[in-house]
Amino acid sequence: MSKNKTPKLVVGIVASFMGLAGVIIFLLATKIVSVQIGILMLVMSVGMHLGFGILIAVYRLVGKLE
Repeated sequence: MSKNKTPKLVVGIVASFMGLAGVIIFLLATKIVSVQIGILMLVMSVGMHLGFGILIAVYRLVGKLE
């Protein structure tokens, strides 16, 4: 197992966001959700990924202190 897990973490986060954004855009294109709801879902996804990204970064920094 490699010591540096950062590339895997970044790829996982990007893939998760792109997959979720793709599903939201698909729902917008097929008119299942309105434009306002689609934008709200995209903003929520960005906020969620940013928040969990900060949480993961802090967790890794605290782990290095011990």
